[in-house]
Amino acid sequence: MTQTNLSETDGVFVGRVWVPDTGPVLVKLCDGDLIDITSRDIPTMRDLLELENPAGHIANISGRRIATLADLESDSLNAQSDPNKRHFLAPNDLQSVKAAGVTFARSMVERVIEERAAGDPQAAEAIRARIGDKIGASLSDIVPGSAKSEQVKEALIAEGLWSQYLEVGIGPDAEVFSKAQALSAVGWGTPVGLHPKSVWNNPEPEIVLAVNSKGEIQGSTIGNDVNLRDFEGRSALLLSKAKDNNASASIGPFIRLFDADYGMDDVRNAELTMTVTGLDGYFLKGNSAMAEISRDPADIVSQTINENHQYPDGFMLYLGTLFAPTEDRDVPGEGFTHKAGDMVEITATGLGTLTNFVRKSGECPPWTYGLSAFMRNLVQRQLI
Repeated sequence: MTQTNLSETDGVFVGRVWVPDTGPVLVKLCDGDLIDITSRDIPTMRDLLELENPAGHIANISGRRIATLADLESDSLNAQSDPNKRHFLAPNDLQSVKAAGVTFARSMVERVIEERAAGDPQAAEAIRARIGDKIGASLSDIVPGSAKSEQVKEALIAEGLWSQYLEVGIGPDAEVFSKAQALSAVGWGTPVGLHPKSVWNNPEPEIVLAVNSKGEIQGSTIGNDVNLRDFEGRSALLLSKAKDNNASASIGPFIRLFDADYGMDDVRNAELTMTVTGLDGYFLKGNSAMAEISRDPADIVSQTINENHQYPDGFMLYLGTLFAPTEDRDVPGEGFTHKAGDMVEITATGLGTLTNFVRKSGECPPWTYGLSAFMRNLVQRQLI
């Protein structure tokens, strides 16, 4: 098994590779090789996802071999110091990159209760008991926007526990924000960036949906929604600065296209595990289960694209995470935060492993290849 933990026998995988002297190339995984499937018919990932049956369309496409999967993994790791070398790109291109927040409402409610109880489990239990007749003892069956969620809201307000995060967690309207600009996300093996002023931050392992302009979910992949807890904690109005920085969005290694063997039910039941390995010997392991998501992924998609908001080039949608590290890394009481050099590995059922290395945003390769450069490249290659 390769470092991405993928084999073409697992499903239909498509991605993007930077090839020196050529530029970004669309590829499919076939017999351990990455095959160039770029053409005038499908010059971009956006165009591939607009097809009625992307998986069926590429099944019989032949093309030149770009590299073996193992060789590209090695090249991508070597390209950290020279991004002009051959390496994985994020599999999306023209799509907007969106993200949903507070989608695991049960864990959010529990965290607020525990915070109110100041870490005292008996006090937390007393709070649950006082409001249990309205919200249920386990808090596990809250449906956002339902009549019961309104009862929960009233009970939590009475307890002094309500917040804007819980409003989007169990209220009718999902939080969907812009995570990154088109073409700014990074791929497998590349550095991910932290704002240099952040002293409290963490990775967020998430499933990312690939959605076309018609709102059709065509596949899924893995994402690291790098999060600055101190910025967002200071003010919700700092969400953009907390979420969108150089190399702060990682997606990959590939998009697994939906077909007869893989679809939305697999997304809904996916399990994610994540490890953080530090240069100092630190090791953290966490997990997130999509079965615990409070809003159905298809509902979040419909709240993102509808008659009020269109995406002509489609979008990628991070679905949120159950994972929130609280254990101390160094100083007791200060919890977890990243250090430069941390290796973050996120594995999701059926999607392989996404690996990145943590740096300050200013130390990551600057983002210089935007839409104008991409369009010029496609014209030069006579693809459009």
